[in-house]
Amino acid sequence: MHLFKLSNFTIIKFITCVSGLCLLVPNLSLSASIYTSDTPINQPLTGLSPAQVKQKATDITVKILSTEFLGSGILLKKNGNIYTVLTNAHVLEAGQSPYNIETPDRKIHKAKVSKKMKFGKYDLAMLEFSSSTIYAVASIGTQSKIGDKVFIAGFPAYESENTVKQFTFTTGRIVLVLEKALERGYQIGYTNKLEKGMSGGPLLNENGQLIGVNGMHAYPSHPQGHEWRTGVKFRR
Repeated sequence: MHLFKLSNFTIIKFITCVSGLCLLVPNLSLSASIYTSDTPINQPLTGLSPAQVKQKATDITVKILSTEFLGSGILLKKNGNIYTVLTNAHVLEAGQSPYNIETPDRKIHKAKVSKKMKFGKYDLAMLEFSSSTIYAVASIGTQSKIGDKVFIAGFPAYESENTVKQFTFTTGRIVLVLEKALERGYQIGYTNKLEKGMSGGPLLNENGQLIGVNGMHAYPSHPQGHEWRTGVKFRR
């Protein structure tokens, strides 16, 4: 079990989703994600409406920028005027420093890579920026199971036009949780439509709590099993 401590709370088994993973279910393609299995933090007894979850997602989802748009990120915590943003390592690898964060109010903040945590092989990275503005940060939920309703958010990018779509929020369900994580920690799949540029955005439960970090959009599956762009296969 992998343990990562983040300030006053602990995330256990923080796991990412596979890039381009598809499950062999008719007319069903999967996206995937990093997820947590910690104890609930201020978890409400009943779920929120989709509109309420969308508002929470809007408040905590940011754009990661370099010389161009790289992907999405999550406002994870605040310590004084310092904000921590969680994203995928491959999002930062697509560009180079200096990095910038665009917050929901469209302000641009200079950011630096945080070295306070070592994620090892996991496809995770953190940035920090300073601001006197008060922004909402994510609350952490419990591990989800197959069949649970989930929501994802982020900023899709048009690769051919090098432009970024508006904030996108989609609904789906978890349909795959592998017992053993794949390369870079990828382990969970869901039915939400996930597009390029949404990597690093949040996966939320019905309480609007963070249970994962988006990976990349799905690709057609191979008849012999699950296949993703690295060419690695997972067979049933």
